[in-house]
Amino acid sequence: MARPLTIAAAQMGPVARDDSRAEVVDRLLALLTEAASRGAELVVFPELALTTFFPRWYIEDPREIESWFEPEMPGPATKPLFDEARRLQVGFSLGYAELTTDDNGDTHRYNTQILVERDGSIVGHYRKVHIPGHEANEPWRPFQHAERHFFEPGTDFPVWRCFGGLVGMAICNDRRWSETYRVMGLQGAELILIGYNTPLYYVPDPQQNALQAFHNHLVMQAGAYQNGAFVVGVAKGGIEEGVDSLAQTVIIGPSGQIIAQCLTTGDELAVAKVDLDYTDFYKKTLFDFDRYRIPEAYRRISDQRGALPPP
Repeated sequence: MARPLTIAAAQMGPVARDDSRAEVVDRLLALLTEAASRGAELVVFPELALTTFFPRWYIEDPREIESWFEPEMPGPATKPLFDEARRLQVGFSLGYAELTTDDNGDTHRYNTQILVERDGSIVGHYRKVHIPGHEANEPWRPFQHAERHFFEPGTDFPVWRCFGGLVGMAICNDRRWSETYRVMGLQGAELILIGYNTPLYYVPDPQQNALQAFHNHLVMQAGAYQNGAFVVGVAKGGIEEGVDSLAQTVIIGPSGQIIAQCLTTGDELAVAKVDLDYTDFYKKTLFDFDRYRIPEAYRRISDQRGALPPP
């Protein structure tokens, strides 16, 4: 039995430092409306979609830091997006900076992605696990990558039953780590939504610059194929506050093939109608985890390695 789902990967061009939340939400609304007109049931927005990528500056003023974060979702600026999505009966995934307070009154800051169903209900939150970059100011850099200064990591990769299937999320650097996909794959994930902001200039090792687009697609295509899942990778691209960022937004099938891709570095949609049942071609053959990923066998391999003499 087919389980069709039309997905729109909503790439964004640059967001300036002084762009207001309202201005950005207007752009999100335009993408949402266009996606609905093309039959989309789920729209996926990028990482930190509501603001410029502020970790490129090392900011110390606590009030300025908190100005980049959302203390509630939806809030006054983002409620129109929720309202319009509900009216259009289109779900969405949105990356943003989350400010929250726990039961002890301690404040926490996360790089977060939210998943919203077609009726406007919040399905779940994912908090970025693999936080890249650095904690301290590194003034020698042409721009900072101070994510570890702004965010603390999440702890897990949950999967939710929604949109007619099993859906997981990841954010940017998470996509480079095989365990991101495998943890969700072991929970049966059929669709993985990933937002990212990736500069084309990699300061610690510039020889990788020319490989940014290749590595971007490589890891997502491998993750899709090795776990029999659709993967949607959505960028914020273009030259943002002087930093040139990778676009290359894609929708990838469980075969690892790219089935839709954005062509520009600006606001653009890549749309694909997929069948979530297509994941069975991989989950029930090559990557039948219950049959082939036998815990006892892995334990024996681990024991054997432990018995080997050191090199």
